[in-house]
Amino acid sequence: MAFDFLKKSEPVAAPEAKASASAKLAVWGSSGRVVWSPRDVGSLTKNGFLGNPVGFRAVKVIAEAAAALPVVCQDVERRYDTHPVMALLNRPNAAQTRADLLEAAFAQLMLSGNTFVEAVSEAPGWPGELHVLRSDRMTPVPGADGWPKGYDYTVGSRKHRFPAELVCHIRNFHPQDDHLGLAPIQAAATAIDVHNSAARWSKALLDNAARPSGAIVYNGMEGAGTMSQDQFDRLQMELESHHQGARNAGRPMLLEGGLDWKPMGFSPSDMEFQKTKEAAARDIALAFGVPPMLLGIPGDATYANYAEANRAFYRLTVLPLATRVWSALSHWLSGLAGEVIDVSPDLDGVPALAAEREAAWRRVSEADFLTEAEKRRMLGLPERPVE
Repeated sequence: MAFDFLKKSEPVAAPEAKASASAKLAVWGSSGRVVWSPRDVGSLTKNGFLGNPVGFRAVKVIAEAAAALPVVCQDVERRYDTHPVMALLNRPNAAQTRADLLEAAFAQLMLSGNTFVEAVSEAPGWPGELHVLRSDRMTPVPGADGWPKGYDYTVGSRKHRFPAELVCHIRNFHPQDDHLGLAPIQAAATAIDVHNSAARWSKALLDNAARPSGAIVYNGMEGAGTMSQDQFDRLQMELESHHQGARNAGRPMLLEGGLDWKPMGFSPSDMEFQKTKEAAARDIALAFGVPPMLLGIPGDATYANYAEANRAFYRLTVLPLATRVWSALSHWLSGLAGEVIDVSPDLDGVPALAAEREAAWRRVSEADFLTEAEKRRMLGLPERPVE
């Protein structure tokens, strides 16, 4: 018996398609998978600062409060009313004041975990200018010993290398990076995504006349159980053009040919999205260290009053951050000038801490068993100059 292996077989007829029960529904709504935003500095800044009111306000309130702190300049012997470093800080460059420079420095630390300050100097001594560089453009260049030997500043295809001694790199602690710091906005990234998604949900709900999704049920005509593709496409086009958006709110729907509208009510989980948004806002504030009360976020009143929340904000967030930044700047500037100087926040000039400082001064002044030198050290004052 001969077999023709080259003979083309006859096409097999497709089995009869069975209409699914769900094919009668044209559901006006959709669902999707979870999508998280990228975690690089540019994306986090765009989504968490430029595009999120809670993140924006948290960064601004920290940066402005820390930049506005009064500072004192002193060494081990005296406190200076005028000093070259204070003149430099009061006018760091031709385009910025001290508040502008420091606000940029603190904001960069919040958004990227790193702050890079450049010194412009034409001769040994105190620098002539200070500039805060964009952290997303800076890349440390490790040397043979592991410490940075320079910093590459990249703009497009152009690159400039700064010597390590002319750049003050201040970074947050990062447990998994030897050279760059961890930004608070990275810890808040998940909460920022949730908050932004809840805002988009609210906007989409308003655009759809503030009503939930519904379904067009096709009951069929003359025994037809499903809609044709042309009918389906035309129905979707009419729904999008005539019944979506705020301008079409309340517009009656004209149905024909066996179509019936079945509205879908909110489920209990759908009704919780506003609470989810508020919880995400509190998580963002928590990551930055700002009491939610100071950002106008409703919810649990952790602090008894606004003054207590403001005092905790300065004591737990602003002062530790400012002290660390000023300590790094002082050490760096002292190395450049060859003169040891210390610039630190003046706690006696912070209104939020006035009650605490008054109690500290009274407690120290009433301690008769302490010498004057010990009292001055406890209050952060230098030794009394010898006359």
